Amino acid sequence: MTVRLAQELGMGPITDIGERFGIYENLSPTLAMSLGAGETTLTDLIGAYAALVNGGRLIEPSIVDRVQDRSGRTIYLNDTRECVACNAEDWSAGLAEPDLPAMGDEVISPVTAYQIVHMLEGAVERGTGTALRALGRPMAGKTGTTNDFRDAWFVGFSPDLIVAVYVGFDTPLPLGAGEAGGRVAAPIARDFFSPVLASYPVAPFRVPDGVSLAPIVRETGEPGVIGRAGVILEAFQPGTEPRRGATAEEETLSFGAQALGARVEAVRGDQAEDEDEDEDPLGGLY
Repeated sequence: MTVRLAQELGMGPITDIGERFGIYENLSPTLAMSLGAGETTLTDLIGAYAALVNGGRLIEPSIVDRVQDRSGRTIYLNDTRECVACNAEDWSAGLAEPDLPAMGDEVISPVTAYQIVHMLEGAVERGTGTALRALGRPMAGKTGTTNDFRDAWFVGFSPDLIVAVYVGFDTPLPLGAGEAGGRVAAPIARDFFSPVLASYPVAPFRVPDGVSLAPIVRETGEPGVIGRAGVILEAFQPGTEPRRGATAEEETLSFGAQALGARVEAVRGDQAEDEDEDEDPLGGLY
């Protein structure tokens, strides 16, 4: 499915996203790259995933956050943003909240970033990242496994903390049958998260303005009803939510009416020309 989608879109947008997020440099526009065949590093991956949680704004990973002397005075700070009113000596009623600029350049819209985060929440709830469910709080993540189980990856994150794990040999060798990212790398992330997140409040992922959350049937993508078995909430761009139409042509299933508007008109035109032909038993859905 991934390669089919890449072939339909063309590799141009895919290489563009990979380079904008800092995952790759000069990615070859071949279909294999849509499956992750390009080489990258754990640092570059964690920076890209951090941008998703950061509302689509790129964060450059750093080894040192700050350096303080023995008196607690900061002599080096990696974050160079100017914070107005951050240095108020005393709190008083009516004191304005500090104005801290957003970190990083925006590489995708906040709505698109949240859609991906929401999908990756599903990977923890229902997919290959279920090792993180034991933490009992909103988590998201993505596993990765290369051919012959030579490399196992996992990137997991909460709304405030992100962790990336790589398992493999310096000289690539198979880890063993079934040693995939979800089985090998994800449990390491879970064991690290467990004590560290104990000091963080349990909170959902931040939902930006403009996101439309709609209930869908998980197995089919059809519009669903909250509370029924198999129905989940999915994040959509405004106006692309699945909805049931008055006619078969207006039935959107897993895509918005606006996205399929041209196709609906084409179907209607074909029906007008082929009134005498037998009705399509598949209803135009293939």
